[in-house]
Amino acid sequence: MQFVIPAPEQPGIPVKGATARFPVRRIFCVGRNYADHAREMGGDPTREPPFFFMKPAHALVTGDAPVPYPPGTSNLHHEVELVAAIGTAGRDIAVERALDHIWGYAVGNDLTRRDLQGAAKGKGQPWEVGKAFDHSAPVSALIPVAEAEHPAKGAIRLSVNGAVRQQGDLSDMTWNVAEVIAHLSRLFELRPGDLIFTGTPAGVGAVTAGDEMVAEIEGIGRLVTRVE
Repeated sequence: MQFVIPAPEQPGIPVKGATARFPVRRIFCVGRNYADHAREMGGDPTREPPFFFMKPAHALVTGDAPVPYPPGTSNLHHEVELVAAIGTAGRDIAVERALDHIWGYAVGNDLTRRDLQGAAKGKGQPWEVGKAFDHSAPVSALIPVAEAEHPAKGAIRLSVNGAVRQQGDLSDMTWNVAEVIAHLSRLFELRPGDLIFTGTPAGVGAVTAGDEMVAEIEGIGRLVTRVE
């Protein structure tokens, strides 16, 4: 196929133990999927239906690369998250079969311009300016399901300059990964290459230029991101 301008580069993330990369199509994110985080954000921690927002695939940052402090904000926040990578397409997926659609898992950091997100919320506006900016989606190397299996529990944490900020367990999710996929597949046909950020525990907070974030999930991996 020919294009009138050069086609954008296909975004992708590295795979543990492989030279080939995983191509990324879309990035879905689940909001307030840990009760403690819902409370700290002033939300309802009850098991209400999950809601979703998106980031562009070109917001990815891989390989422990640094991120520039984004423009337009004075309140950049970290959010450590388990990321599920879809390898098999599906729609209206049953919870019992949802995990069969996952190719692998990674550690993600849903960077957020919290002040801009808060202003948008207050006006009933979309969240894109707070969530979907350039370099807002650092992700570790993917670990295939064959190696990681499907983590139903395990420590999830994030530290800034060596001090632990966020700490929880994957079992604390309000909606587990299979349930998230089932809900999302009723709204979108999931396709190979889609990523799903599955929510963050409490303790989100601000970072500034020069800070180093270390995000870790037991059995999945480690992601180091420095703000420049």
